[in-house]
Amino acid sequence: MIIPGKYLLFLGAARDPLDAKTAYGLVDWAPERCAGQWRLPDCGIDLGLPDLAFGQAHAAGAETLVIGITPFGGAIAPEWVAPIVAALEAGLNVASGMHARLESVPEIAEAARASGAALFNVRTPGTRYAVGSGRKRTGRRMLMVGTDCAVGKKYTALAIARDMSAAGLKATFRATGQTGILIAGQGVPIDAVVSDFVAGAAETLSPDNETDHWDVIEGQGSLFHPAYAGVALGLMHGSQPDAIILCHAAGRTHVDGYPDFALPDFAECIETNLGMARLTNPMVRCAGISINTRVLPAEARVAHLQAISDRFGLPCFDPVATGAGALVAHIAKTFD
Repeated sequence: MIIPGKYLLFLGAARDPLDAKTAYGLVDWAPERCAGQWRLPDCGIDLGLPDLAFGQAHAAGAETLVIGITPFGGAIAPEWVAPIVAALEAGLNVASGMHARLESVPEIAEAARASGAALFNVRTPGTRYAVGSGRKRTGRRMLMVGTDCAVGKKYTALAIARDMSAAGLKATFRATGQTGILIAGQGVPIDAVVSDFVAGAAETLSPDNETDHWDVIEGQGSLFHPAYAGVALGLMHGSQPDAIILCHAAGRTHVDGYPDFALPDFAECIETNLGMARLTNPMVRCAGISINTRVLPAEARVAHLQAISDRFGLPCFDPVATGAGALVAHIAKTFD
């Protein structure tokens, strides 16, 4: 799936930045492709991009309207239909990471037919996958795991792959969600794969490779999430990670949107993930801890990360604020 041109990011009426993680991810990791943003009047989010009408965006070089928000359940909201139709009529393609296919909405399907514009359903698997084989593959794999959803697993994987490559190590970011796929240009929308085939899809995502090559795999869900533990487990078994990276958002105490579910202690989370991962790779180990410190004062960040590092004897970093250099050095030293 190759999505053409620059993007106009659709934000709808989103008010919580967590709902716009697709848009934020594209701005942070593919800024050269982001021409502007389009918002409904009551939207509470600003990406810092120009607010462009659809015709203006097309004239500015944008070719595709990307739905930059991912509401719970992945449905296309009724109030989005008219703007999406208008974008198609203005000559823009539309790309969506929703579970619902764009053409399932009759007005959108008709507008696309009439304009000749393309519809891209990024969250729809483009192929059929086999069930997981459990076969040991050549090469090395690093999987991001989390205390919760939306804690920075994608940002962590992107930062690690970037910093490993900069250090001369062989590394490839492997996308498992719609935002990562839009950034990388390829990947598997793992949460849209039928559950029996999730492990097989993960095997396809990280095939045999050179013995010193690392696939840095974007994680999904969390083993401690009451709704999304299943996708996390299937991805883990198919990935067969040699290393896991624990990801967490500082200040978060319970599963987002599930106040009755407290987040696990780091030690419990690490050991549970290692225990589950040993089914397909008995030699797996935790290589580091990634903390999204966005809510912390800048002057408290270093001490916070250092305290966690001292407790576990592992590199602890913020993928945005500090980068993954400490982890890369640890990997180069401990995995021979």
